[in-house]
Formats: sequence, structure tokens, C-alpha cells
Amino acid sequence: MTAPAAASGRWRWFAADPNAGYGGFAVPAACVIVGLYVLPLASVLALGFTDPQPGFGNYERLFTAEGPLRVLATTARICVISTVLSVVLGYVVAYATVSSSTGWRTVLLVAILVPFWVSVLIRAFSWLVLLRDNGLVNQALMGTGLVDAPVRLARNEAGVLIGMVHYLVPYAALPLIATIRQIDMRVIAAAKSLGASDARTFWRILLPMTMPGVFAATIIVFVFSLGFFVTPAILGGGRVIMVSEYVSVNVLQTLRWGFAAAQATVLLVVTLIAVGVLARTVGFRRALG
Repeated sequence: MTAPAAASGRWRWFAADPNAGYGGFAVPAACVIVGLYVLPLASVLALGFTDPQPGFGNYERLFTAEGPLRVLATTARICVISTVLSVVLGYVVAYATVSSSTGWRTVLLVAILVPFWVSVLIRAFSWLVLLRDNGLVNQALMGTGLVDAPVRLARNEAGVLIGMVHYLVPYAALPLIATIRQIDMRVIAAAKSLGASDARTFWRILLPMTMPGVFAATIIVFVFSLGFFVTPAILGGGRVIMVSEYVSVNVLQTLRWGFAAAQATVLLVVTLIAVGVLARTVGFRRALG
């Protein structure tokens, strides 16, 4: 009777909380995350303060030197413009998808999802073929008489924006579809039956009701746009440098690892701020549908 009683006392805490013993199963996963993600990330963050010498020199140069400031300004400008264009186009696609019949809705959903299966490298090269001086777009413009000479659509910011918006529109459309689907469309029909125009119905009813989705799509797209590397490198042709490509140059060519770590840290901080704003306002569950 003594041994069973002692065993019963030893495992009484487990009987009180049946899930308490399962926390140990998370230890291997936690070790993997710490070893493969947390420690390397901490090393990169430390490198920004220690290479080539201890201090804030890399961050001072990042925010005072003309070249790095120009790269930061270019990155911010392209990210803001591409985010606005992607959310506007994503809203149109999302509304068309939700309001379509079942058959067309399936077609539009497939059209939204198919780009996820195509490599960003292939998409960038495809846009380069279409947008170059003798590409299909310029041939069509000159063939219809709209322009007399080829329009520069590649190896500049216009080409980068086209490629980035094409990549980002699905990321904007999906959370907007989840938001619009939750709206009772009879409200829209009631507004129109009371004499409201399409524009008034959109601005006074539909847009306010979908603002959480718009905000979530804006944050998600902006965060994605911060890390673009392949598209600016190919469609920018070396004339449009964003932060990710500048980090690569500092790591692989100029070997200024500390300065590259400082740039990567700034990108990480901006991303964490955006994700934190999304979590505190809309919430991940609501943003992702």
C-alpha cells in the first residue's frame, strides 16, 4: 500500500493537469529554433555593432551618407507606391471574385493562386521580355500609333513597379476576399434601392465595412515589398537599387559585413513594427481570414 500511495503522490500534479507533461515535447523544436534561427539572428545583430570596430559607426553611416540614404529613399518610395497600387488592384479583384457567380469565382480564385506556383525569377524575366524596347508591349504601342518611339518600361523604376505589383496583387486580394465575404451583400442592395449611387455606396458603406481587410492587406503587402531582391535586380538593370540588393552588394562584393548587418537590422525592425501594428489592430486571425 505504501509504494502505490507514494506513486500516487508523485504524479498527483500530472493528474490535476493532464496537459502539463506534454510541454517537454516542445523542447526539441525549441532547440532547433534557437540553434538555427535565434543564434544566427543574434550574431547578425551583433555584427552591426562590432564590425569593423565596436560602436554605432555602421548606423551613423547608414543614416548620414548620401548613397545609403538614397537607397533607403528609393526603397521607401517603391514600397509605398507598389503597396498602394497592389491594394487598389487587389480590392478590385477581391470584389469581383466575391460578387461573381460560382463558376467565375472558381476561375478567378485559380487565377489568383496560379502565380504562387511560378518562380519570381521566371516572372521577372518574363516581364523583361515583354517590357524591353523591342518587346511585345512597345510593339503593340507603336503598332497602334499611340507612340512613335519605344517607351522605356524596363531597367528603371517603372519596370520594377510593374513586376512588384504583379507579384503582390494576390497577397492583397486574399485577405480582402476574406473580409468582403463576411459582408452581407443585402446591405449594398438596400443602399442602392434607397437611391444611393454606386460611388456613394462604395465610399459610405462598402469601403468602411472592409477597412480591416484593407489595412491588413496594406501591412502584408508592405512587409513583402521591403524584402524584394530578384525583381529590382532584373527589371531595375542595376539602375534601381533597393535595400536587399544593397545588402547583397556589401556582403558579396565590398565585404562590409557590419554595414550590411546594420541595413538588415533596419529592415527587420521596420518589419517587426508593421507586424506588431497588424497584430494590435486587426489581428492575425482576422487578417488571414
